[in-house]
Amino acid sequence: MIFVNLPVTDLDRSTAFYEAVGATKNPRFSDDTASGMVITDAIHVMLLTHDKWRQFTDRQIPDAKISAQVMLCLSHDSRESVDQVVARAGTAGGRIDPNPVQDYGFMYGRSYADPDGHIWEVMWMDAAAAEAGPEAFAAEAAAT
Repeated sequence: MIFVNLPVTDLDRSTAFYEAVGATKNPRFSDDTASGMVITDAIHVMLLTHDKWRQFTDRQIPDAKISAQVMLCLSHDSRESVDQVVARAGTAGGRIDPNPVQDYGFMYGRSYADPDGHIWEVMWMDAAAAEAGPEAFAAEAAAT
């Protein structure tokens, strides 16, 4: 399992945002300082107030709207699913496509930033192309 911990300025707003893009709040890992958000059985996001965050580290909390420490990427089953998640993020108050859209035919990716500026990449990749590797795709593309 992976637990991604993110500092947030408004816990209620961030919780609602992550629910809008498909996460489920786990009440056992949530209180007035944190929301445990379930993305999948293996991927969880802990949204932490700044005071809660400071209990774990004395490092400065960067402003994710002007600097980036990490970009997170989640795969989806189709291009349509990628577009749907990004659209839901925009409707919920996120910034759509803070990074350029990536469309390589066999791989398609978009991104959104949550209300605090944390960037999430959302991508789809053709399973057969991934199995064959980038060299096979490059050879196929050169032949056409």
